[in-house]
Amino acid sequence: MVGRFFRSSGDATPVAPAPEAQSTPQPAPPPAPDPRAPLVLPAEAMAEVDLVSERVNLHRFLLDKINLAVLDTLEPAQLHDELRPMVRDYLKNQNVALNAREVDNLVSDLADEMLGLGPIEPLLKDDSIADILIVGPKTVYVERNGKLALTDVRFKDERHLLRIVNKIVASVGRRIDESSPLVDARLADGSRVNAAIRPIAVDGPQVSIRKFSRRPFSLSTLVAKNALPESMAQLLAAAVEGKVSMLISGGTGSGKTTMLNALSGFIPHEERLVTIEDAAELQLQQKHVVRLETRPPTLEGKGEITQRDLVKNALRMRPDRIIIGEVRGGEAFDMLQAMNTGHEGSMSTIHANNTRDALSRLEQMVGMAGMPMSQLSIRAQIASAIHVILQLNRLRDGTRRVTAISELTGLEGDVVQIQDIMRFNRLGVDDQGRIQGEFRATGIRPRFLAEISTIGLKVDARVFDPTIKH
Repeated sequence: MVGRFFRSSGDATPVAPAPEAQSTPQPAPPPAPDPRAPLVLPAEAMAEVDLVSERVNLHRFLLDKINLAVLDTLEPAQLHDELRPMVRDYLKNQNVALNAREVDNLVSDLADEMLGLGPIEPLLKDDSIADILIVGPKTVYVERNGKLALTDVRFKDERHLLRIVNKIVASVGRRIDESSPLVDARLADGSRVNAAIRPIAVDGPQVSIRKFSRRPFSLSTLVAKNALPESMAQLLAAAVEGKVSMLISGGTGSGKTTMLNALSGFIPHEERLVTIEDAAELQLQQKHVVRLETRPPTLEGKGEITQRDLVKNALRMRPDRIIIGEVRGGEAFDMLQAMNTGHEGSMSTIHANNTRDALSRLEQMVGMAGMPMSQLSIRAQIASAIHVILQLNRLRDGTRRVTAISELTGLEGDVVQIQDIMRFNRLGVDDQGRIQGEFRATGIRPRFLAEISTIGLKVDARVFDPTIKH
């Protein structure tokens, strides 16, 4: 293994590990860190040497020694074993004094640099973190439980951060440079990445990573987290299984994609699904799923594939349902056409603060398609295609709630009629600043109940009792 790990050039002689026995006693290791906290280098070591710079320099040194073709074949434990003697020898030659624990941390950092995403790799492994927000090379924030917190994670310089950004975007066939300084990408686990670099990012690269759970949230998990009550979940599950076309509305970070993933679990497994996204992040559990992803233009400005192109193509792929990650442009027209022509039960998300705003934004997007349609005909298309709008909100205390389930009942004059089926009513805040509220039905029974009952789907009548607190 060692022979394969090194390059075959003359300077690739394996480095002998430093002697294990030391005459000078080593200091006692520090207490075990909180596993939820990001990896922070010991203060004593930071006082003696800038380990961020030393780590990057060591990484460059090792790249000259290591056979990169072998890296992908090594398990993490094997890579650690190969790196440890080389790191010890390098530190000895550079007169850098570290104890055994600090050397192990440095080896882990180097492994992350080679196989992962460098300093942010420990944050990606931390399941308690929902967002990673990089504000230049020296500042990294994370979101836990809806609250932002500053971390001690940092990059050596802007060049180091750019190398990590390029590693992310290259893995999904995207690019980022001065001519194209904005990019949407994704990680291998589906986590969403947005990056902006100079010249549009004045203070250096800005990176936002929306992490996805390794195991997709189920509707029962969202109920346990009080995002919605069990009665709402029962109604939504029956609606999805009964092929009720649905639009999930909400602001940034309100949990729209998480909800879409959870609801998709109730789509029958014998159906053929086609998903369309800018950056593939949906985690559908069905066996028969066709995943389509947009493509940006090349350097020459050619070859762009938009969401509208993909929706048009999806209609020729014999889908039972089309699921659009987020509708944001002219593809809204084609989505409505699909919902009106035999693809009931299709779903999408949209950015909006409430259900009425969601309809207004959808109407504007249909107009972006450039079709010669009057406002009345656009609204008629919307009213006949979409049956339910699910509104989500991220509240001031960081919690996420389903704040309304609304049904579209048709046109009255030139106005699309909406009736709320269930709502979240805010009652106040407790001593810790957490928002208190209750879920209640409005007493209106949705019209789609009669249709889904014909295929054997029943919803308990008590779900719609406004006197019951859900």
